[in-house]
Amino acid sequence: ALVYAEEFTGLCESSKCDARTKLESQAYLSLMKGGLYFEQEDWKAAMEYYTKAKTIYEKLGSAFSEDIQQLYLQQVEEITPNLRYCAYNIGDQSAIDELRQLRRKGGEDQLTSHLDDLLSQTREKQTATLSEVKWQGRTVQVKNEPVRLFLLNLQDSTKEIESAEGIDSKISIYESLLKQCIDAQQVLRDTLQDDQNFKLAIRGQEIEGKISNQHYLHTYLTFIRLSKTVERNLLLIETMKDYLPGKKVEEGHKITKPQDLVRLYDIIIQNLNEIPNLTGLDVGGSLSEETAVRVLGFKAFRSYYIAQSYLGAKKWKETISLYERVLQNAQSALKGYRSLPKPQQAQFKVEMSNLEDLIHTVDGEKYSCHATSVLDINHVTDQMGAITVNPKMPLIERLEDYAEDSSLTSKKPNLVSFPPDFEPIPCRPLFFDLALNHIDLPSLEEHLEQKQKAANPKGLTGFVKGWLWGGSK
Repeated sequence: ALVYAEEFTGLCESSKCDARTKLESQAYLSLMKGGLYFEQEDWKAAMEYYTKAKTIYEKLGSAFSEDIQQLYLQQVEEITPNLRYCAYNIGDQSAIDELRQLRRKGGEDQLTSHLDDLLSQTREKQTATLSEVKWQGRTVQVKNEPVRLFLLNLQDSTKEIESAEGIDSKISIYESLLKQCIDAQQVLRDTLQDDQNFKLAIRGQEIEGKISNQHYLHTYLTFIRLSKTVERNLLLIETMKDYLPGKKVEEGHKITKPQDLVRLYDIIIQNLNEIPNLTGLDVGGSLSEETAVRVLGFKAFRSYYIAQSYLGAKKWKETISLYERVLQNAQSALKGYRSLPKPQQAQFKVEMSNLEDLIHTVDGEKYSCHATSVLDINHVTDQMGAITVNPKMPLIERLEDYAEDSSLTSKKPNLVSFPPDFEPIPCRPLFFDLALNHIDLPSLEEHLEQKQKAANPKGLTGFVKGWLWGGSK
């Protein structure tokens, strides 16, 4: 590629090419030479050619309109990380900080991937100085290279999160850190396949004696994963609080339900409860006491948002009971925080401040909820008083209407109509005569003729009878 770039630059030196084409070809040639020396780790030569290419692109960008200028500035942004990396390898220690700053500002694109590669290469060189870890009074050697790389990245993550702009950038750093932690744990898990205590720990069985250094290092990484998960969820909670009901929510943002915050606090409490049970930790140590106090504080916040859910459903008794539970847990947690050593109190200063604000908030909301419940009961009482019920109607016919009827508690309550009124019902035959259709009945015509003769007599007697009494018409 470099040979073709040199030939292309030679062709562009012709008088038929304009100044812009000549400068672009020279910048491209310098970029190719810088890339070659960069791969050969000749940092001074690479930095020289990268600087030349950057200068040409900056000059070209300043000479054209904004649309064309953007193309040249994009080339400058791609060259800058390589320049800083060359400067770092030459001896400029401030260059690594600039690389981190460029990474935080970058999005999910090719430049960001390139910056990640450069930062990874830089940390690999620094891992030689990280050979051991001290945690909870025990020092453990770090033998695996991926674990060293993760621990080095962990040291730099705090500054990166503090200087990151926007919640999305901070969440991205946490997600990347947790992913690296899981990968480092997998490396240790592969090396501990023959460790009997590690197998017992995975099965949840009791372990006798002291665990190995690599097993203890795996416990330390588990503690880091749980702690960083808690920090990430707390960051999500602080973001979601801005979109709770009753606050101004910008268009395009989803309103946060109290139940969403309850779920996040449940995850936080679950992660914290796993810490005292980690393999190799002293039972009842300072870490266990600290974790118990934090769990109590987060339970207070969880109860508060459960109370907010009941408040929305107008369940006043449950809401007031939960407010009392919030105050009880919050005050106990504050007392526990203040009993910790001063360095730990300074570490959890934000959580203590949040608990104090929570107590102040719940004190006011508790009485407000009580007053609202009284007003709501009076409103319902007025509505019930407007209902008129006919007391003469039996109770069974007005079950859907409530009214205080003193006759119901007397000796003769009007419950049902007794005896009940008769109602017509379809009559069913006692039996069915199925054989009647198959019987041949005798003829009755003779009897019918005799009856007709008796009913119509003829002769003198009939004539006299008809004349005297008028006969039938």
